[in-house]
Amino acid sequence: MKNTKLIEDNINNLTDLWKTVGTPFLSYHKSDSFEYCKIENSEWPNKLWFRKDISKNEVIDIRRTIQNNSGLVLPYWDIFGTNSYEIFDAYGFEIKSKQIAMALKLDQKFTFQNNLHFKKINNQQDAKIWSDLYPNAFGYVISKETLIHNHNNVHFYLASHENQPIGTFMLFQTQNNIGIHGVGVIPEMRRKGFAEEIMKFALNLSIDLKADYALLQASEMGKDIYTRLGFEDLFVIKNYILKAE
Repeated sequence: MKNTKLIEDNINNLTDLWKTVGTPFLSYHKSDSFEYCKIENSEWPNKLWFRKDISKNEVIDIRRTIQNNSGLVLPYWDIFGTNSYEIFDAYGFEIKSKQIAMALKLDQKFTFQNNLHFKKINNQQDAKIWSDLYPNAFGYVISKETLIHNHNNVHFYLASHENQPIGTFMLFQTQNNIGIHGVGVIPEMRRKGFAEEIMKFALNLSIDLKADYALLQASEMGKDIYTRLGFEDLFVIKNYILKAE
């Protein structure tokens, strides 16, 4: 039996992060059945999400909102046991990607090689370095303005090796949980153990911040690292977009 509180905590941490980063730009919007955030000149978070299972009537409103806000991605939490995601197939959506929501009880610190130097972002110059590096790791843009307006609420970190910036991550705390997001390493520096070192640093930092659980949403490519560190699967997230017409 999956831990229903951790499932709820995982979704809340992720969606509260989107809401938090969108609010300074007046980019967060809420209706009766769904919420969405789209930051101009940024490709993140740009999500539309819902708190409960959906119906055909709501999908019509969702479709209209996405048509009016191009680039929005719709994450479907596969937790309802109803196959309601099939409605998206019928209304012109397709799956862009899948993720696995995961959790780890934080009860002991990790040891690592100290091959990397970590810097917390708190000024415009470092925000630009972070923002310029991020698309090389992930293929989409988080604007430097997003970091500048949110560095008090979200911990953005840059990882460097021999004075060369090579990776990123961010931490976002909700109650006694830390969400670890945006863990990435540029392609030419992969397969050197740096992603795992970034994760261990982030987990130790989460313990210092008095969190009880670390939460994340893993790509299928990155999941093995998190499983090796002790994370457990909670549920699958199917990320939908509207098919091009």
